[in-house]
Amino acid sequence: MSSPSATSDARLVESKAQLVEFLQSGSKPDRTTWRIGSEHEKFIFHRDGFGPLSYEGGDGKPGIRDVLQAFVKLGWNPVEENGHLIAATKNGASITLEPGGQFELSGAPLESIHQTCDETSTHLREAREIGETLDIGFLGLGFHPTLKREDVPVMPKARYDIMRSYMPKRGSMGLDMMLRTCTVQVNLDFASEADMVEKFRIGLALQPLATALFANSPLKEGRPNGFKSLRSHVWTDTDPDRCGTLPFVFDESMSFERWADHVLDVPMYFVRRGNKYIDASGQSFRDFMAGKLPALPGELPTMEDWKDHMTTLFPEVRLKTFLEMRGADGGPWSRLCALPAFWVGLLYDTEAQQGALDLIKGWSADDVAQMRDDVPKMGLMTEIHGRDFSALAKEVLTIADKGLKNRAKLSSMGETEQGFLNSLWESAETGMTPACQILHKLNGVWGGNANRVFEALSY
Repeated sequence: MSSPSATSDARLVESKAQLVEFLQSGSKPDRTTWRIGSEHEKFIFHRDGFGPLSYEGGDGKPGIRDVLQAFVKLGWNPVEENGHLIAATKNGASITLEPGGQFELSGAPLESIHQTCDETSTHLREAREIGETLDIGFLGLGFHPTLKREDVPVMPKARYDIMRSYMPKRGSMGLDMMLRTCTVQVNLDFASEADMVEKFRIGLALQPLATALFANSPLKEGRPNGFKSLRSHVWTDTDPDRCGTLPFVFDESMSFERWADHVLDVPMYFVRRGNKYIDASGQSFRDFMAGKLPALPGELPTMEDWKDHMTTLFPEVRLKTFLEMRGADGGPWSRLCALPAFWVGLLYDTEAQQGALDLIKGWSADDVAQMRDDVPKMGLMTEIHGRDFSALAKEVLTIADKGLKNRAKLSSMGETEQGFLNSLWESAETGMTPACQILHKLNGVWGGNANRVFEALSY
């Protein structure tokens, strides 16, 4: 989840036109200015017993605060809220604290996947060093493999208190989303409104395929859960107001203004004033703009309030001043680099983007919704117009591979970005996703012991 920005935009919002202009300001007609922002979350566990870390720690064991302090000792800058260390920043990147103690690395906007993968690898090497010192491990999965919801420690961040109270009113699995899931995502630029719409449609249409390829959450409370991606299923009953496949994006009317209208119609969670979060759950941003917000009567919102509100929407693709691709489970090291390669290959090359558009042009919003419903359980066996996702994956990866080749962004060793797709090619060709591999091992060499996942798959 997003955290507050370092600087606050205090401009008052007095018209919808301002909100549309803000979205429009993300357009970057010069492709050389396009950047890649990668993000990933991971669980932290004690190596002795595989239990979770509380914030404070205790009984001689470290807590989440100690982990953050260890990153600060490695040169990261501390961020506090109400006296609690809750995040750290360095070189345009940030480490933020999720509701159940998950750690998220939000990377800096970078030019190539070589750079984003180097950034991720540097961070994970630091995490491994800290893990050796504190006797903890870091695990990339889409859903926690063993913990019950009530056993997850709660982190001291004020916005999460409001969300924990409100979410059960809107769906049965919102608390699971907050406390027991991890994801990997990539943030991408667009040239114009028309380019944004094309990228948004491709992202929504192919997001179920990304979910299938990155599926990595087949366990719940120590047993198989019947899904390839339980994380993806959790989102289907989290909050219908702010989740889903957004069928209006496929309408001719899709535009920055149409997206602004959608965001305005999503009920609020909170208003932030300094480090204080004011509960505005269920209230209307439109009322806020009219000075009629019950939580702050007579007060008008600022642009910072609008930015905060946008972070509380959780669709499969989310628009801010860039596009976020949000459909993948957290996973192994190679998949953290593969996710940006998948989407950059499709969306940062003109030929590849057109190829992706041609591929999905016969798909309806209902088709996309059906794939979204099917993929958490079916994975690569999901179908679209009679084709299973294994076949579709090969076609889409061919397009992405061509896009990465055309980009010709070379590493210091003269390699293109195409190699970052290798783990996805393997899944497409074998039908084995990370979830399938976990289940195969659980039923084989692990002898049914789900705790083996911590030893086998930690970073």
